[in-house]
Amino acid sequence: MTTEGRGLHTQVLDTLGLAITAGAYPAGSVLRTDEVAQRFDVSRTVVREVVRVLESMRLVESRRRVGVTVRPTEEWNVYDPRVIRWRLAGADRPRQLRSLTVLRSAIEPVAASLAAVNATPEQCAALTQEAIGMVATSRGHQLEGYLEHDIAFHRIVLNASGNEMFARLGDVVAEVLAGRTHHHVMFDDPDPAAVTLHVQLAEAVREGDAARAERLTREIAAGALEELDVLAP
Repeated sequence: MTTEGRGLHTQVLDTLGLAITAGAYPAGSVLRTDEVAQRFDVSRTVVREVVRVLESMRLVESRRRVGVTVRPTEEWNVYDPRVIRWRLAGADRPRQLRSLTVLRSAIEPVAASLAAVNATPEQCAALTQEAIGMVATSRGHQLEGYLEHDIAFHRIVLNASGNEMFARLGDVVAEVLAGRTHHHVMFDDPDPAAVTLHVQLAEAVREGDAARAERLTREIAAGALEELDVLAP
């Protein structure tokens, strides 16, 4: 696919994905490929590629002689990073953020506990470096810079757990953190207490203190939920 073709593919995919996840096309709605091609002024080949991606996310299914049918929400692959991104861009953002933050609060403390036991010296050093980066960007309205370090920090914790299932949630957590920042569900500067907790968590992992690592991560998750109460009630 040419660069132009990829651009059209991404444009159509994002537009349809956002519309479906926002409820513009309720479950059971039928999308006809020729109508979609005409609407976006793209070839049927582009539309078919878009439909394949949407099918892989279980947002739609193709039925012979019927067309492309939107699936019920319960059947969607809600862990797909793009589905998360689209849902966070819609009106249901507060509920989505809360649901995803609760998921994090259930998973990440256990992952941090395991990381304190399994992290390599290189992972401990990288975790400390990202914590320092969070401190350096925590003042002066540097949310994009802070986000970069925040995402990297949590990816390292999940990877260092040694559990491949936890590690695969790195993209999910990244989308949650990015969604909070890009949709202004963050204060102008991160909560200083939360920044300090991340520094302490890096120390706990480096020191091999599993119980402390788990407790600190629970405090981070609780703080994130409290922020949602204020910024996205």
